[in-house]
Amino acid sequence: MEYNILIGGKAGQGVETGAQIITEIIHSNGFYIFSSKDYMSMVRGGHNFVTIRFSDKPINAASFKYNVIMSLDENTSDLHHKNLLDGGAVLSAMELEHKTDDVIKVDAAKIAKHIGNTKVLNTVLIGALCKYFGLDISNAKHILSAHFIGDVLEKNIEALKQGFDSIEGNFHCSEVASDPKGILVNSNEAFASGCAAGGVSFYSAYPMTPATSIMKFLSSVSEDLNILVEQAEDEISAINMAIGASYAGARAMTGSSGGGFALMTEAVGLSGVTETPLVIAEVQRPGPATGLSTRTEQGDLLFTLFCSQGEFPRMITSVTSHENAFETGVRAQNIAQKYQIPVIVLSDQYLADAIKTTEEFDFDSIEIKDSILREYKKDYKRYEYTKSGVSPRLLPGSIKGMTVMYDSHEHNDESEIVEDCETRIKMMNKRMKKEDLLLEEDINEPEYFGVENPSAVFVGFGSSRGAMQEAVSMLNDEGKSVGMLIFSDIWPFPSKKLKEINEKTDKLINIEMNYTGQLAKVISMQTGIRCSSSILKYDGRPFSPHQIYKQAKELI
Repeated sequence: MEYNILIGGKAGQGVETGAQIITEIIHSNGFYIFSSKDYMSMVRGGHNFVTIRFSDKPINAASFKYNVIMSLDENTSDLHHKNLLDGGAVLSAMELEHKTDDVIKVDAAKIAKHIGNTKVLNTVLIGALCKYFGLDISNAKHILSAHFIGDVLEKNIEALKQGFDSIEGNFHCSEVASDPKGILVNSNEAFASGCAAGGVSFYSAYPMTPATSIMKFLSSVSEDLNILVEQAEDEISAINMAIGASYAGARAMTGSSGGGFALMTEAVGLSGVTETPLVIAEVQRPGPATGLSTRTEQGDLLFTLFCSQGEFPRMITSVTSHENAFETGVRAQNIAQKYQIPVIVLSDQYLADAIKTTEEFDFDSIEIKDSILREYKKDYKRYEYTKSGVSPRLLPGSIKGMTVMYDSHEHNDESEIVEDCETRIKMMNKRMKKEDLLLEEDINEPEYFGVENPSAVFVGFGSSRGAMQEAVSMLNDEGKSVGMLIFSDIWPFPSKKLKEINEKTDKLINIEMNYTGQLAKVISMQTGIRCSSSILKYDGRPFSPHQIYKQAKELI
């Protein structure tokens, strides 16, 4: 049992608020939810829409075929009617030019006027939508009170009830109603929760879509969790503030999208050469330059891998799901501290804004791993040559009489500036040893899903996981023999599982939201393995399971 709703209209018409209310009502009826947003870079006008996919079973990806389109303007119906499923309906408060049997006209304007507030029109439509699906609205007052107060709240409650009574039902899916399952959260919030659980105490950033909700969430819990959140004047300041805070002993991080990260790149090298722990969230959107500023893409993988001048150890990992986002937040904090390196976390607009039913996070099981030297060490040297490449780290001012020196120039083990060849070689070798240790101890191999001996294997990273996994299931249900490898950790590159799978299959098909197949390039560079074909998408919109299924079927 699965259903999908689209609510669309102009920016300023209440699309997002309406979608939040619908999502919360569906959640209160005990369904699993996956909701995604598509919005334009304008305050008023244009076309925005939200999809809400729900089922009695967990859902991990968006779909773009709909049972119901809730149309707040003519344009929504015109654009999306072609994606209406057989037996579906368009709910509209206006007369639409294409008068087909699947349009249900709701007298929302008349009802809203009778209630005494024309602005409750959308809530009337929401009530009709709930009736169409047979959803229980007995918890409406509690849900609406999170969005409205006073007399406006009472009028919206009345609008919901009258909208509910205004049409006949259809799907009657309320028989699965139960207590709400888990929590509703987007992956930026899940990641920020993981960072908080991992002990982050300083976050600095300049607002940039689609990374801003990380800062918004951490700000909302900053007083309770003793986290200092600083809105910097620009991204250069933001990353340097975070490096300074980390030097002083804070678990520090920053975040942006590709354009902001471009300004940070020199300071990423500063983190590398000074061996200062740092977590950087890079929530991707399409470039180049401003590109499609509110859309999604996976176009920054190679940029993050090769950013900043020179060579230094780094970790690059990607968020593959909401659950993984929380785990990644914790891991990123601990790994940055353990290896004293920058850890770059890739996500993208699609996953960052997507709201999903997720199990409550287990904060009690989180271990914060501290690698800071707390006691006096004779002959302490900040950049001591060690077998692992990781040097002892003291905090400035923590031990009386002990000076803690850092340097952005090349330096020796005592942090003195040097230019001789021998010391340069020794220090480079010391730093780069960290990647070997990281690969051995902490890098995760990609996850595999599918049949044991596949004839074809999808390869991807990050947010494509949900759509890929669903497409694999669809193909295998038809008798195909398909598997998939999804990379979360990407650098240092984990190759064991890939090589093992490559021995079992005839075809590797890379699936990425970019033009050039950037993960496939990393795979070829590190292993010599070449993908036999590609499914690439770079229109600023995410993959749906059906899109992957359809294209993969032709390739297989």
